[in-house]
Amino acid sequence: MIADVLGLEPEQANELDEDSGLFGHLPELDSMAVAGLLTEIEDRLDIVIEDEDVDGEMLETYGGLLAFVEAKLSEA
Repeated sequence: MIADVLGLEPEQANELDEDSGLFGHLPELDSMAVAGLLTEIEDRLDIVIEDEDVDGEMLETYGGLLAFVEAKLSEA
C-alpha cells in the first residue's frame, strides 16, 4: 500500500524494514500523503482509523505502522 500511495519504486518499498523511518524520513510521505495512506489502509483492510489514533509514534517507523495496523485488525 505504501508503494501505491507514495509512488515508491518496488525496490525502495521492498527495502523497508521495521526500523525504516517514515514520516520525516521519506520525502514522499508528507501530511497530505499521510491522509491518503490512512484512507487507503481503511479502505483495503476494512478498518476505521479515528483521528485520535493517529500520532507521530505510529508514523515514525514502518514497524510502528505495521504494529498499529495489526492492532486495528485484531480489534475488528
